[in-house]
Amino acid sequence: MSIGVEEAYETAGMILFHNFDIRAVTLGVNLKDLIHPEAEKMCAAVEERLTRLGTRLVRQAQAVSGELGVPIINKRISITPAAWLIEPCPSPQAPLLLAQAINRAALAADVDFVGGFGALMHKASTQADRRLLESLPEALSRTQRLCAFANLASTSAGMNMDAVNQVARLLKEMAAASPDALACAKFVAFANAPEDNPFMAGAFHGPGEADACLNVGISGPGVVRAVVDKYPDCDLTMLSEIIRRTVFKITRAGEMVGRKLASLLGVSFGVVDISLAPTTAIGDSVGMILHGMGLERPGAPGTTAALALLIDAVKRGGAFASGNVGGLSGTFIPVSEDTAMIEAVECGALSLEKLEAMTAVCSVGLDMFAVPGDTPAHALAGIIADELAIGMVNNKTTGVRVIPAPGRQPGDCVDFGGLLGKAPVMRVSRFSGSNFVGRGGRMPAPIGALRN
Repeated sequence: MSIGVEEAYETAGMILFHNFDIRAVTLGVNLKDLIHPEAEKMCAAVEERLTRLGTRLVRQAQAVSGELGVPIINKRISITPAAWLIEPCPSPQAPLLLAQAINRAALAADVDFVGGFGALMHKASTQADRRLLESLPEALSRTQRLCAFANLASTSAGMNMDAVNQVARLLKEMAAASPDALACAKFVAFANAPEDNPFMAGAFHGPGEADACLNVGISGPGVVRAVVDKYPDCDLTMLSEIIRRTVFKITRAGEMVGRKLASLLGVSFGVVDISLAPTTAIGDSVGMILHGMGLERPGAPGTTAALALLIDAVKRGGAFASGNVGGLSGTFIPVSEDTAMIEAVECGALSLEKLEAMTAVCSVGLDMFAVPGDTPAHALAGIIADELAIGMVNNKTTGVRVIPAPGRQPGDCVDFGGLLGKAPVMRVSRFSGSNFVGRGGRMPAPIGALRN
């Protein structure tokens, strides 16, 4: 693909003034050929491969960033779902040994995060799936750069409520095992998890992927916000067109970087994930885009409609710019990582219920929000089930990254610092759904899934 002089100048302006960057380059790595019944041998082989490939990824990403002048913020790896790797290992320590080996590799290679420590259990769970989940409190609290996931529902299979309940119980243990429940920030529960997602914490290298491929996550909330602010009086049709054209430009830049880096690494180019991913930097906010569209605060009447327009325009622009759009490709609406969302919760404009309603039109879900530490496991299970049901019924990806913050109550705040920001603690309904989630079993797939 060729980039003209005008596009190069526009990209430079986006970088200098509107926080445009490549949020993540994620190297997906197949590890199935390293499966071995002796956990120590397998872990040694995994550590060697990830260290070697991770070192190359970081070095080449720095070279591409310097050559093209486009910041690449995070260098990451996603791996084959870890539950598959430990399947033949009888050692009860296999999950923890694998987690520590992955973390050592990430530290040695200076990779920011490795994702894929998880399981696909949307219909039922294997013994290996359950063993891996049970290791999460210790694995995530004793490592720094490991991220985990569990796919608990899909449109074609329904929802594994037994696994939802297990995850909810383990979230309480994860929260207790790490400072400010930080381990919970490194875990996401999914419905319809994509196999090529470059964003953490939910990235993994799916079974339909090559031995290695490079996926790119772009980031342009600041760019979109700036252009929306220039047109405060245009109608919604024109507003959609303005956003679409802007996302076209940032997607082109993302694909250019991704293809260049994939070529240098000698791997196939995977996808550009066009999700708008906010940060705590001033102006780099999806909530501020919604404000520029005409909302006083995120959560005001009209928020879901505005978000639907934004998402559609983002997808139109990205799909027109690239034939390799994939991953999540939605709009992240995390509470802790977006200053406008934080302020909306703090002033009472945005509730947990309204946030859930917004996810009905957003392909990312309930992300990085905190609830009181004494929230019971059955309430966490209900929150997870509600969100995954939205994805399951609507044939879309949804996820949940919830932090039950020990000792915190509504109105308090959990400050993670850095990229994760701070999360004001949100109120959870005092009414119980324990008898429903406690039934367990599998929620049948929606009838619309029967399309064969």
